[in-house]
Amino acid sequence: MDVSGGSGQPRSGNDEPARPQSGPTAPAADGTPPDPAAASTSGTPGPDPQDPPKPAPDGPGAETPAPDTPAGTPAPETRAPQTPAPGPDTPEPGHTPHPPAHHAAGGEPHGTGRGGGPGRPPQRKPEPGGGLLMGRPFGVPVYVAPSWFLVAALITWVFGGQLDRVLPELGAARYLVSLFFAVAFYASVLVHELAHTVAALRFKLPVRRIQLQFFGGVSEIEKEAETPGREFVLAFVGPLLSLVLSGVFYLALLPVEPGTVPGVLLAGLMISNLLVAAFNLLPGLPLDGGRMLRAVVWKITGKPMHGTVAAAWVGRALAVSVLIGLPLLTQSGALGSDAVDNVGMDTVMDALLAAILAAIIWTGAGNSLRMARLREHLPELRARALTRRAVPVPADTPLSEALRRANASGARALVVVDSEGGPVSLVREAGIVGVPEHRRPWVPVSTLAQDLTDGMRVSAELSGEELLDALRANPASEYLVVEDTGAIYGVLSAADVERAFVKAMARPS
Repeated sequence: MDVSGGSGQPRSGNDEPARPQSGPTAPAADGTPPDPAAASTSGTPGPDPQDPPKPAPDGPGAETPAPDTPAGTPAPETRAPQTPAPGPDTPEPGHTPHPPAHHAAGGEPHGTGRGGGPGRPPQRKPEPGGGLLMGRPFGVPVYVAPSWFLVAALITWVFGGQLDRVLPELGAARYLVSLFFAVAFYASVLVHELAHTVAALRFKLPVRRIQLQFFGGVSEIEKEAETPGREFVLAFVGPLLSLVLSGVFYLALLPVEPGTVPGVLLAGLMISNLLVAAFNLLPGLPLDGGRMLRAVVWKITGKPMHGTVAAAWVGRALAVSVLIGLPLLTQSGALGSDAVDNVGMDTVMDALLAAILAAIIWTGAGNSLRMARLREHLPELRARALTRRAVPVPADTPLSEALRRANASGARALVVVDSEGGPVSLVREAGIVGVPEHRRPWVPVSTLAQDLTDGMRVSAELSGEELLDALRANPASEYLVVEDTGAIYGVLSAADVERAFVKAMARPS
């Protein structure tokens, strides 16, 4: 916050007075900084039913532009707070910016916080669920999205029609068999996603959740692999498990009599898993094959961003190919069906399916590019550079006197301390705004302060994903920044983090 007022020296991590800078009016914090658009994550597909600002010097207030104001004058940031209008790469106000989660087969990375207290990011709060919780294998929650029930009903209807031609004696029971096939198929999709999850946990990458949804599954891995080799392994294990499952179903099919319910089910699961493996191995983001291509380009160039760009553009080309090629292949009979000369319901369904798949691939590829750029700029967010210089004041200090001391020392934030100099609360910027100037001599700062919690203490050494995780885990308008020794370094405003995040995202890669 900006404060104004006369003498006293702040007890912070930097004794150099803040240098006035010119810049746009800062957006006021309304409790928490922004949250960028969530990443699109695409996993295993289902079956076919038929330049930012320069880094500031390491000192509080160095990266938050706002000149000091004369005594008795409200600071610029305390008037008419405004927030940048959200755009495709602009976070919405009121949330902490954070990179979204991904699964190894085509989503985006996200950092995680662990521990608590000074020097460590606080523990992440539980994430919202993604549907019906089915269990926690390896400690990772597995959710079934509501859209899964729609595709399960669709598979039951389509596969039931096929069973009527193969096993007409089943009658209405064919739909029960079809439902069993839908559940069994998505169980194998879950195995595919668990392969990604186990590999991620093996590489010490936290996994937020697994979700089964309309077009397959998603494993949301919260951090990016550190090396191209690990990235390749993370992506490859999913299709590999699908191929293994296809082989297992083939071996189980050998002793089974053809034309029976077990034979039809095993044959369907064998073919479905083979198609899943083949589709995911296509070399374009957001598919597993796209992440494998990204890992290869990353290894060759030494730059993960180059790998993302290459795999994303291949993914977009793949989306166009699916949109145009799949209906043509189906109509020509190249996929095993009879050639169709006229446009019927099957042709329309094929075109609709192709459009949905193409849209998913195109969107996933675009989000991969956008989130890669986000990760590229995350290191620019450093707690030490964004921290405002703070002045400590006793709880009974009148607001006017506290502002005078802050103005005299070049500080831009107030920390309420106890009799021994230990911080107990932070004076909220929004609280200062609400006090008319003529009443400030009679208002003690303690009435405008928010008590400190462990989550409101962040280390001056935090940056990038760890910093954003620490703020997102404990939403607040201001945070106390401390050195590893526990000494006060200054106060970090959520509005400053929001502004720095928006500027970083606006920088071309």
